[in-house]
Amino acid sequence: MSQPTIEQLLNTSSAQLVHSDSALLDVQILLAHVLNVSRSYFYTWPDKFVEAQHLVQFNALFERRLSGEPIAYIVGEQEFWSLPFKVSPATLIPRPDTEVLVETVLNQVSENTAKGIDLGTGTGAIALSLAHEMPQWTMLGLDYSEDAVALAESNRQHLQLANAQIIQSDWLSKVDDSWLGQCDFIVSNPPYIDENDPHLSQGDVRFEPNSALVAANNGLQDYIDILTNVKPYLKTGGKVFFEHGFEQAKALQELFKAHGFSNIETVVDYGGNDRVTFGQVI
Repeated sequence: MSQPTIEQLLNTSSAQLVHSDSALLDVQILLAHVLNVSRSYFYTWPDKFVEAQHLVQFNALFERRLSGEPIAYIVGEQEFWSLPFKVSPATLIPRPDTEVLVETVLNQVSENTAKGIDLGTGTGAIALSLAHEMPQWTMLGLDYSEDAVALAESNRQHLQLANAQIIQSDWLSKVDDSWLGQCDFIVSNPPYIDENDPHLSQGDVRFEPNSALVAANNGLQDYIDILTNVKPYLKTGGKVFFEHGFEQAKALQELFKAHGFSNIETVVDYGGNDRVTFGQVI
């Protein structure tokens, strides 16, 4: 196809993308990225020809998608909580189900000037979405990876969120003592996939950092490590919120109980699967 129209290119390319369950959307995102337009442009100008230089750029990106590379890594951005987040292979790609974690925190934390910590912040999606939604809150995002910290800080600056801070820390090890006993909540979407899970070799996950996905002890070790160390940072009545795998709710509830938390609840995601469990310090 020497010089296809937009409609022709979208149709032929999406037909080739058999491994994706969102093939048309994928190619629309790639072409919109190349042309620097919104996807609505394609419905207005379906018969417009794609120039040769843009076709070359599109084909290069499309080959990466054909190999299975996630769209977010190819274009370097993913929307989360209606906000644009830069992404890179140093971090997980923010997923829609994680918005349930943000929603749950917003529903459960009533303090107007709450202070919260996001453990393993990655792109900063959770911490920065909460900071954006609640300008009077103070958010601290932590990550062990210096690359993730740099990316999250870039997102913080782009979103102009003065009420959030991003620092490098192995869980809570580098958190200033001024946070002791001051947290209304701690939130985390830590690694929770068992190292022998066959899904690690399938789909987009193949391209994401294993360190952000896999945890020992059947995927539970990071939850145990966090729950063992968080209480000194929480106020009385403070809460801990975890995202987890759809089969891990019961195990998380037992871990919360074992570490002395009360008022433990589990919230389902948009597909009806157990996704978020939280508990409270009384």
